[in-house]
Order: sequence, then C-alpha cells, then structure tokens
Amino acid sequence: MKTLYLYTTLGCHLCEQAQAMVEPLLPEYGFSIQAIDIADSGDLIERYGVRIPVLFRPDKQQELGWPFDTAQLRLLLTD
Repeated sequence: MKTLYLYTTLGCHLCEQAQAMVEPLLPEYGFSIQAIDIADSGDLIERYGVRIPVLFRPDKQQELGWPFDTAQLRLLLTD
C-alpha cells in the first residue's frame, strides 16, 4: 500500500476538511494517509506554514495544496 502524507497542524479546520475529502478515496487507489504535524519541525513550518493543508505523494514527488477538489485528488492518486 502506498502512503500519502497530509501536512497539517493541531486546530487546522481546513486540514480536517481536506482529510475528510481524501479519506473516502484512499481504498479505491490503494493508499493510506499519514498526518504530519508541521509544528514538530522548523523546516516544515517554513515550507508549509502558510500553505497547509498540503497533500504529498512521495513516490511521485507531487504536492497538492489547498484548496483542492475531488477531481484534483483523483489526479494525484492515479498512477
């Protein structure tokens, strides 16, 4: 199973919306999701602090930043 990373932080309501949008699609495409709190890393805060939520697909080195829709998610998840 492939992993999709969700860059987030505590109390981010947009991150919660993004996760709720992506979770139903994960089984269809064979993905799991791992939330990564950017507050745990200065580098991540610098990179994603004003852009979260951001989805990152490491096997293709692709990012999808908020706002996104279901069609954009499907493109990210498609091989």
